[in-house]
Amino acid sequence: MGFKHFLLPWVLISVISYGQTQKDSVTNLDEIILSENLLKKRVFGETPSTQLEQDQLTLSGPLAINDALNQVSGVYMLSGALNTNRITIRGVGARTPFGTDKLRMYFNGIPVTNGAGTSTLEAFDLENLGSLEVVKGPKATGYGATLGGTLLLNTQPAQAGMTTVNNRFSFGSYSMIKDNLSVSHDTDKMNLHLNYNHLKTDGYRKNSSFTRNGLLLTTSIKSGKSAYFDVLLNHIDYRAEIPSSLNLTDFEDDPTQAAANWLAAQGYEDNAHTMAGLGYTYLLSQKITHATHVFYNYLDHYEARPFNILDEFTNGFGLRSTLKGNLGKGKALLGLEIYKDEYHWRTYENLYRENEGQGSLQGEQLSKNREFRRQSHVFGEYALPISSKWDLQLGLGLNHTFYDYRDDFSQENNATAQRDFDPILLPSTTLSYQMSNGSMYAHIGRGFSNPNLEETLTPDGLINPDIAQEKGVNYELGGTQHAWQRKLRLQWALYRMDIKDLLVAQRVGEDQYIGKNAGKTKHQGLELDLSYQQAINTDIDMIFRSSYSFSDHSFVRFIDDGNDYSGNPLTGVPKHRIFNTLDLKHESGFNFGLTHQFVDAIPLTDANTLYSDAFHLFHLRAGYHNTWSSGWQLGFNAGLNNLFDTLYAQSVLINAVGFGGRAPRYYYPGNGRNYYIGLQLGYKFKQKKQP
Repeated sequence: MGFKHFLLPWVLISVISYGQTQKDSVTNLDEIILSENLLKKRVFGETPSTQLEQDQLTLSGPLAINDALNQVSGVYMLSGALNTNRITIRGVGARTPFGTDKLRMYFNGIPVTNGAGTSTLEAFDLENLGSLEVVKGPKATGYGATLGGTLLLNTQPAQAGMTTVNNRFSFGSYSMIKDNLSVSHDTDKMNLHLNYNHLKTDGYRKNSSFTRNGLLLTTSIKSGKSAYFDVLLNHIDYRAEIPSSLNLTDFEDDPTQAAANWLAAQGYEDNAHTMAGLGYTYLLSQKITHATHVFYNYLDHYEARPFNILDEFTNGFGLRSTLKGNLGKGKALLGLEIYKDEYHWRTYENLYRENEGQGSLQGEQLSKNREFRRQSHVFGEYALPISSKWDLQLGLGLNHTFYDYRDDFSQENNATAQRDFDPILLPSTTLSYQMSNGSMYAHIGRGFSNPNLEETLTPDGLINPDIAQEKGVNYELGGTQHAWQRKLRLQWALYRMDIKDLLVAQRVGEDQYIGKNAGKTKHQGLELDLSYQQAINTDIDMIFRSSYSFSDHSFVRFIDDGNDYSGNPLTGVPKHRIFNTLDLKHESGFNFGLTHQFVDAIPLTDANTLYSDAFHLFHLRAGYHNTWSSGWQLGFNAGLNNLFDTLYAQSVLINAVGFGGRAPRYYYPGNGRNYYIGLQLGYKFKQKKQP
């Protein structure tokens, strides 16, 4: 598909938005604030990030978490199912076979990325979040400086002086039912939010049902005039069937089918995830604040697969402590983050072929393993205004990672291996310039990624002493500009990141990967995020948002199994992506919206001999929301996704291998045309002031 074909819808919607009258509206101020939030900067320093508010997180309904992140330029979330997601930022993480790694994720300031670097966004209900912030690339020194970047998930606190009860109920295609009940309470001494959510859906494909229950408690309690305690408890329990990927013929003939072996085994995963955190924040003075969080993560995972059954659990413990405040003419941040987890896993035979069509049946034990993982990260940042228009931010991090692997099953080997990675320094510098209509910045920083478990092991199951961490340097030039009385806002970034010691997970069996450092990659591109608001008349506002990603990522040097792929485009990354939203909002509370997404063809093999098809997607939505003076809140929303019933791959598996003479399975089909309807009912009790 040519350049003009994917650019046309973007230009068309832009022309429509530009052609509207520039008449002011009573609601302009509030809506401009909403548009600003899309491209919000981090609180500390001047390094830009992108912040999505709650309404943007549920843009395409309560289940489309990939659409939430895909609004952000440079970020692409591939979703094979509700429980099978992979997030890539600027191409980093595209080579990971399953799941998300090479970035850091935090929930209310607490790290939720495990010791192997894996993050699981699907473990959280997006309707519980007040915002999700994305820092692209290794700019966030205080959050680990990973090559991919950082995701900061934050819940919505209770409204000041209010007690609120709110229920959101949704239903839709594939027998989807979802309910989210929340209670919040705020006084001078305490802010509390309690939430329960339930989700059940049969899924678009065979063997893809999903059931989840969750409980979230967040509270903040004041202690005297200068301190407060934070308590966080989040529990998610879900069971998800796994349809797996399809080969090209099956994908085109019937995308609703499941892979034959996964269907025969009735493959599924069962997860219980608990996170608890306790925080203490103390104002040492008007200029200095100290905050410390201790936290615990537990994951119990059971997965029945055609080749075996995996039974695992992980216990994680950690501490994060920061000290920030004014220092001289600037602002300083010092911090320490320590994380330790214990990963235990066993595998068993799956006797589904002998189970008379009843699906998976656990057989004899095949393995028993443990891995102990530790990470420590010391960091500091200093932001200094060097003139009325110029600001300088310096950052420095020091990371140390340790793995201890033990094979408790093999009596002959009783394999034990350790890997103590050398400490790695992570410097960062950002120079920013303030203008009358915006700002510009230049950034240079170093980042890294640890190998995951599969990449650390040799074919014999021992830790590879030669495997190294990926390391890269990011160069970036960007800015934010306003025009037309701040109705138009454009954020742009040009970047280049050179990564060496590229980690490659090579598949050598149905459930066996080995890792090696295979070369260098070059990640360079252009990112544009635009928001524009215009009053059509005194009653209706139009808001147009658009993001464009140009990703020119390639192998600089990459030789794998005797094949030279140097110079080829990076596998798993579309070169062009566009995400557009157009919303019309009436002052009465009614709204109507259209979403358009374009994803370019994706190279599926390192040799670039096979590509997925490019595709366009269109979604429609409408809604109503109002709050009366009596305290009642009423909301309604409905949507029709994949308006033209497009056949497309919502996720792909790169370098797929066919076993037993079967064709390789590259494709995870996206949902066909589907709908959702949501109802919201709430009530606000205003607190009485104490005499």
